Amino acid sequence: MEKKKAAVKMRNITKTFGTVVANEKVCLDIYRGEILALLGENGSGKTTLMNMLSGIYFPDEGQIYIDDREVVISSPRDAFQYGIGMIHQHFKLVDVLNAAENIVLGLKEPGRLDINKVAARIKAICDAYGFEVDPWQKVYEMSVSEKQTVEIVKALYRGADILILDEPTAVLAPQEADKLFAVLRNMRDGGKAIVIITHKMHEVEELSDRVAVLNRGRFVGDLRTKDTNAQEMTNMMVGHAVSLNIERPEPVNPRPRIQVQDLTVRNEEGIVKLDHVSFTANSGEILGIAGISGCGQKELLEAIAGLQPIEAGSICYVEDSGEREELIGKDPQKIAEMGVALSFVPEDRLGMGLVGSMDLTDNMMLRSFRKGRSIFANRKSPKALAERVVEELSVNTPGVSTPVRMLSGGNVQKVLVGREISSAPTVLLTAYAVRGLDINSSYTIYELLNRQKKQGVAVIYVGEDLDVLLELCDRILVLCGGKVSGVVDGRKAKKHEIGLMMTRVGGENAHE
Repeated sequence: MEKKKAAVKMRNITKTFGTVVANEKVCLDIYRGEILALLGENGSGKTTLMNMLSGIYFPDEGQIYIDDREVVISSPRDAFQYGIGMIHQHFKLVDVLNAAENIVLGLKEPGRLDINKVAARIKAICDAYGFEVDPWQKVYEMSVSEKQTVEIVKALYRGADILILDEPTAVLAPQEADKLFAVLRNMRDGGKAIVIITHKMHEVEELSDRVAVLNRGRFVGDLRTKDTNAQEMTNMMVGHAVSLNIERPEPVNPRPRIQVQDLTVRNEEGIVKLDHVSFTANSGEILGIAGISGCGQKELLEAIAGLQPIEAGSICYVEDSGEREELIGKDPQKIAEMGVALSFVPEDRLGMGLVGSMDLTDNMMLRSFRKGRSIFANRKSPKALAERVVEELSVNTPGVSTPVRMLSGGNVQKVLVGREISSAPTVLLTAYAVRGLDINSSYTIYELLNRQKKQGVAVIYVGEDLDVLLELCDRILVLCGGKVSGVVDGRKAKKHEIGLMMTRVGGENAHE
């Protein structure tokens, strides 16, 4: 069989940030008509490598060849000239413009801009690959998956035939992910080269033709997907054998800890985000919360944590003695002083959880400084805590005095989760605790959550990977459009059953 010609060859690519080596002498080939999955632990240099191909970073050393011709890519505009487009985790769209305006934004179209012609071309692209885009819809009216579709169509409109997608299914429901996969397969069959960066092994197995693995910035090898499995790929990423079983101990003596009754919350625009939500979270149990992004998960956790104004309903904390204490009306500090330690790992890691310019030790102090009596904050115990978190969660950092913004996204997440769990909570709220984390780090966090569960903590886990929810949680509360669609048994429920409940309110057949 003759060897196909590579669309892209990266040779000896090296990139450093200060003392951190992100990529070291990486060699990678990308072929047209193929979906390549790029794998590696957090901080292994996957996104950095693709950012060099898409013109966001410039390599310190090495060469890039497109169709055997050496090229210099020093900006995203250069990348587009060579047919390379990257769809990032955080979309780069202007909210107040519609889809068509976003798609042509910044392009020099010959003559006057005819938006109807643009719309017709968008429709032709959509018809060719099976996308659904309304050219006239404003971005702020779109769901996450619709915004992602606009980003992909924007790249294709600009002539991309080498597409890179960074964590493309991070915020999609299973049905939306299936739709995206069908489109990506159509694009591959149409001769495009597609690279996906993902941590979800079942997606790698289902979608990719070939996998390439990075470990600590170095290329360790590539394999055809059909010749490998999740265990082998994980071992290559980590460099040693890893167990891929999520433990799910039976809850011991579960008792009601948080009781939510008829909770109704509106956002600043007056839109109802939670509509008469009722449920109980028990001590010694992990309660999963499933729902399409924006279905009220964030508002629910913020309401319990005292961070969200509430229109109606009740949130009660139940003491071991059975005494009930209403949390509504108390601010987060009061809730903490009552002995209710609510730990919150927010969706927006740096926006709400950590301060990017501060180092790891100072970020630990954000959680613990109130405990100190002294007028001077005691840096000793936060430093010890930072060192413990770095050690336990294998945070890839030069040291605890490194500013948090210098860490990769996944390592930032570990710092945040470690800090929250270390506050010895009785109720642990986690939103997207493993979003963007590699499989090894994710399993470390599942282990930490299970440890909390065994200690009698009521864990409420908002997650987007249904496979994990079904393996980790004792019960799963499904939200759809701010309403409770049902509560299912994590040991018996099926993935597609939950997927359907996430997209329509199926309350009538829901079971405890």
